[in-house]
Formats: sequence, C-alpha cells, structure tokens
Amino acid sequence: MENIATNIEKLYDKAEQYSRTSVELLKLNAIDKSSDVISSLAVVASLAFIVAIFTLFVNIGIALVIGNMLDDIALGFFIISGFYVVLGIVVYVFRKSLIKIPIDNLVVGKLMKKRYQKNLETQINNSK
Repeated sequence: MENIATNIEKLYDKAEQYSRTSVELLKLNAIDKSSDVISSLAVVASLAFIVAIFTLFVNIGIALVIGNMLDDIALGFFIISGFYVVLGIVVYVFRKSLIKIPIDNLVVGKLMKKRYQKNLETQINNSK
C-alpha cells in the first residue's frame, strides 16, 4: 500500500513539474514570437522612415524644378501636392490590398513560422 502511495506522490510531482514546464515553455514561445514580430515591424518602420525622408527631399527638388520651369515656385509645390492628393485617394481606395493584407500576412507568417516548419519536417520524415 505504501508503494502505491509513493508512486501516486511521484506521479503527482511529475505532473506538477510537467505543467510548470509547459507554462514556462508557452511563455517563452509567446515572447519569442512577439519579439520576432516587433523586430520585423521595427525594420519596416525604419526603412519606411528613411524612404519618406528621401522622398521628401526629392519632392522638394522636383517642386522647385517645376516651379522654375513655370516661373512660379508656388505653382510647382501645388502641382506636387496635387499629385500626392491623387496618390492618397488611390491608396485609400486600395488600402486593403496594398496595406492591410501584406501586414496581416507578415504578422501571421511570423507567428506561424515554427508551426509550419514543424509540420514540414514531419511531412518530410513521414515520406521517407
């Protein structure tokens, strides 16, 4: 009888240790996935900022060139502004396909990366 009680106690300890380890593993996986997503978004945001600054200076230069050709600097800036109004309307109309879907795919892809790799490895091992 004592042997059964000892075995049950050992089983309980192992189950408790397993549950603690599983919770810790879940926490670490969540941290890993969130840091992966955040770092990817930070890279995209940094590149977008650099491109935005570059575009700003190029647009100022283009506006000045157009303004000099038309002998009215302000008109050059208005033409460039009009271009960006049209571009903004186009982006707004197609915002789901241009912005939302690619960002959703990036985030979901980063979150599901390890699961996909495990499934792929399982399929490869099962096919052998």
